[in-house]
Amino acid sequence: MLLQKHVLRATGEVTLKTTFLLQIIVGTLANVTLFFHNVSPVFHGRKQRPTHAVITHMALANLLVLLSSGIPHTMAAFLLTNPLSSLGCKVVYYTHRVARSSTLCCTCFLSTCQFFTLIPGRMERMTLRSAPRVTGPSCCVCWVLGLLLNISIPVNVTDAQNTGNDTDTQGRWFCSSSSPRADVGILSCPDAVFIGLMVWASGSMLGLLRRHHQRVQHIHTPRGPHSCPPETRAAHTILMLVVTFVVFYMMNLVFTFYITVFLDLQLWLIQTCNILALCFPTVSPFLLILRDPRTPRFCS
Repeated sequence: MLLQKHVLRATGEVTLKTTFLLQIIVGTLANVTLFFHNVSPVFHGRKQRPTHAVITHMALANLLVLLSSGIPHTMAAFLLTNPLSSLGCKVVYYTHRVARSSTLCCTCFLSTCQFFTLIPGRMERMTLRSAPRVTGPSCCVCWVLGLLLNISIPVNVTDAQNTGNDTDTQGRWFCSSSSPRADVGILSCPDAVFIGLMVWASGSMLGLLRRHHQRVQHIHTPRGPHSCPPETRAAHTILMLVVTFVVFYMMNLVFTFYITVFLDLQLWLIQTCNILALCFPTVSPFLLILRDPRTPRFCS
């Protein structure tokens, strides 16, 4: 029985280490590719589309989330020492929270803009006309909001804490907070607002697309790779993006809530929570790259 427990624990540790490494390597490469894929029109002297500008900020925020959270936790999985001091904990957690908030804000902005783009008539013309002017400032506002909303992180976060298990040397690495319940409550309020806006925009897009499909279903058009209008294709991509974000966010929120409320600091719970936090930054670049019309057809 003891041998079986030891084998299961060793298997779990290997799985966690492999998952962390895959998330960092694959996610970093995907976000770097996404970043240059959307910045490339500027290098060629062409004008960057508003959605490409937002996706550029998303790729940068995803990259910061992966590097600020993934690398330290991978170090904790492979090293038996404490790699971060109190200052290191403050910098890493603050960077992670700011980048995560910016990712959420940019995703919300992208879905909301796409909803207004789908509205026919005057609203669509106004959106297309004003989008290039508001995209850059809106993304900058997302970063500023992330900096301000998470200003309490450097104050409350301290260096490593003990998990309560003297034999679990890896568990002593994880940084602690002087008021974890207050942090979760304060940070959940803006998250709920952004997610509410995303769900509203996504539901509205589904309604618009459904009504549009009912109006044109009697028109017989040849089926092919270009039969779907660009606006509809973009809406489908953003809907997939929002659903992916909400699913991983809610799963991560459940683990975070349990750890914070019950103060259960088991190592596997903390590492599983961080794996879920890195899932969206790892998966979202593939959704955006493979659904981009500029991507070669054999890739998408």
